[in-house]
Amino acid sequence: MDFLIVTGLSGSGKSRAVDALEDIGFYCVDNMPPQLISKVAEICLAGNSQINRIAIVTDLRGGDMFYGLFEQLDELKDKGLEYKLLFLDASNQELVRRYKETRRRHPLADVVKGGLEEAIRNERILLKPARERADYIIDTTHLSANELKQRMNNIFLDNIRNSMLVNVMSFGFKYGVPAEADLVFDVRCLPNPFYVDDLKPKTGLDEEVRNYVMDSEDSRKLLEKLKDLISFLIPLYQKEGKTQLMIGVGCTGGKHRSVTFAELIYQYLSDQNHNVRVLHRDIAK
Repeated sequence: MDFLIVTGLSGSGKSRAVDALEDIGFYCVDNMPPQLISKVAEICLAGNSQINRIAIVTDLRGGDMFYGLFEQLDELKDKGLEYKLLFLDASNQELVRRYKETRRRHPLADVVKGGLEEAIRNERILLKPARERADYIIDTTHLSANELKQRMNNIFLDNIRNSMLVNVMSFGFKYGVPAEADLVFDVRCLPNPFYVDDLKPKTGLDEEVRNYVMDSEDSRKLLEKLKDLISFLIPLYQKEGKTQLMIGVGCTGGKHRSVTFAELIYQYLSDQNHNVRVLHRDIAK
């Protein structure tokens, strides 16, 4: 039985996440008061229900009832009921843009003074404990609807109780560091194919770019040291009970060096039989 609780900032993409979960077989309940979560869990996990994958969305739309979430999570734990917590996040600037685009009203609009930006800041403070307790964090700031769906599939298409999922993400520092990254490696110190006319339009997925980057002795040494560090850290995270590890590899634009290293790290971890996925956030920008 997979029991998933979904929460996060208003406008961060919870509705789209639920659509993706439904597509892969989850029975989804939106906007549930936290006080009902343990009751639903008992019914579904008792073995008498035909539902074997359920996702419950709870957030600040529930008003004051939402503040009982953490008591309910503790109650689930005390009863020995297994669950996972997914937190959807996005930057304040992106949330403001989305709200202006949809013209929807923020759940805290009537509670705080100072407009939309103040409401978002207050919501982030209120949800900080939920983010800290989350098993999975997805930052949707730079994700399209299809990219979010793919990310959800990568995490939840199989049984969510499987071994820890390792995501290796390339990105460009000029577009911001991924907020959900647990480890961030900066490869901007390596030879840059951007300044080679024949290589500039290509990406780290192309053999010519990869060969150019890895022709440097510094690149080869750095890769070996990163492999060694990651191999050392993964068992420690697993021992801690972490279910998802996000490794970010960044260069300036996210197209050449970071993609090269992300692919090589992915291949290395795949060869080591880890449950690993590779993502290239900014490769098309």
